[in-house]
Amino acid sequence: MDSENKWPESLPKMPESLWRGTTELPSFPRLAEDHTTDIAVVGGGITGITAAYLLAESGFKVTLLEGTELLAGTTGFTTAKITAQHGMIYSNLIKHFGEEQALSYFRSNSESLEWIVQTAGKLGLSCGLEHEDAYVYSDVGDGKTLKQLEDEFEAYRKLGLPGEWVDSVSLPMRIGGGIKLPGQARFHPLHYLKGLLQAFLDKGGIVYEHTMIGEDVEDEDGLTLFTERGKHRIKCRHAVSASHFPFYDGGAMYFARLHAERAYALAFEPETDYEGGMYLCVGEPRRSLRAVEWEGKKLVIAGGESHKTGQSSCTIKHYEHLEIFAGELLGIRQIPYRWSTQDLITVDKVPYIGKLSKDKEIYIATGFAKWGMTAGTLAARMIADQIQGNPSPYTELYDPTRFKANPGIKNVIVENANVAKELVLGKVEFAHTKVEDLKPDEGGIVRHDGKRVGAYKDPEGGIHLVDRTCTHMGCECDWNESERTWDCPCHGSRYTYAGEVIEGPAVQPLTKLDL
Repeated sequence: MDSENKWPESLPKMPESLWRGTTELPSFPRLAEDHTTDIAVVGGGITGITAAYLLAESGFKVTLLEGTELLAGTTGFTTAKITAQHGMIYSNLIKHFGEEQALSYFRSNSESLEWIVQTAGKLGLSCGLEHEDAYVYSDVGDGKTLKQLEDEFEAYRKLGLPGEWVDSVSLPMRIGGGIKLPGQARFHPLHYLKGLLQAFLDKGGIVYEHTMIGEDVEDEDGLTLFTERGKHRIKCRHAVSASHFPFYDGGAMYFARLHAERAYALAFEPETDYEGGMYLCVGEPRRSLRAVEWEGKKLVIAGGESHKTGQSSCTIKHYEHLEIFAGELLGIRQIPYRWSTQDLITVDKVPYIGKLSKDKEIYIATGFAKWGMTAGTLAARMIADQIQGNPSPYTELYDPTRFKANPGIKNVIVENANVAKELVLGKVEFAHTKVEDLKPDEGGIVRHDGKRVGAYKDPEGGIHLVDRTCTHMGCECDWNESERTWDCPCHGSRYTYAGEVIEGPAVQPLTKLDL
């Protein structure tokens, strides 16, 4: 952290999402012995919990395995909009996939929205679910984005989607133009998933937390998964990778076909009344807004400020920019929560969902591109059907083995050129700071014993030194001062200040160093 950086007093000092801050979740043990099950679901977010629930409901013995804690990943830090309006996607889908597949994308996500609504009602879940209209819009004077929106609305017309063109919105601002999609929804995702988790447990489901699954898999007489460093085996007939980044690659090179982005959010109490609706500005800077109830008050969640993971020199500024935006638009009485999240994006912007290969009973779900409430639910439903041999009309669209030459080739080249640049820069980066110069609650790259290493001084003055070399493919991690983490700029792995894995593809911690 730059010594001149000062954390704004108006922002919470430590990150915490509103969802995790208002939900008491159960805890579960670490796997301590070899284990046998019908289906191993790896990953405890919306995809994993939903898939586990569906498969247990169908009579399978299901074990849910989470590397850290349930709902501590992207699902716990979402903005929780349940919608089939995923930015400006339909014009690009028509261009690269065709009208039939573009319509399938809309239908599959709309069906997932309805499934969430019906399941919340069926299980009697109190999760603040409200139907809202969703909007994408351009700022006044942004002619380029307005033209793209007009192309998007033409795609709506071709596909027969229920969108409406608007020239104004209820927010206190002027827009260049926008598209309204009626009948979308918002909810409290953790209250919903806590209920779904309990339903899974009631059906005999088993959960293990703090159980990191390694990348090795044996496929003789079913499947055998291994915990980190091969301590324990999990025998199963089918495995589901719902772990954000796939725990098993199988030669598919997902690290080259996905890139990780971080985005930021504030939950603030506005001074001006917020009349409802979910909004996304699709120009730059990209901003999103939605309401949420908290302690009898209506807060607004402002999100945005996306950048590639590990590639921002000062993460504090992203919260400051959101605060300025929210303050100028609606005014701010208080900001109870701030958080950031990480999303994976595929080279063609469509998630990878389905069976990894013909000869292994491993299914993956990844690349939701910031729309995980519907996409994660869709993935769980598709995979549960595929395991049971039930055909899905969406298998081809989301097939994880697909490769669309356009735009795939161009994006793979661009993304991997970026990885190569970050790999080189990380190796030659100069460290200006010495360990003794760090202030309490400050971290960064320091010179120690003649080497560049990562260091963090905790509020009590304890020093935590790590080798910054990512254990995935050897890139150098950068310090994220607003989250107190080490983030890899190449493929998005993230570690605590002490080097423990938070996000994959890495499964091994950073090497700790002696002071």
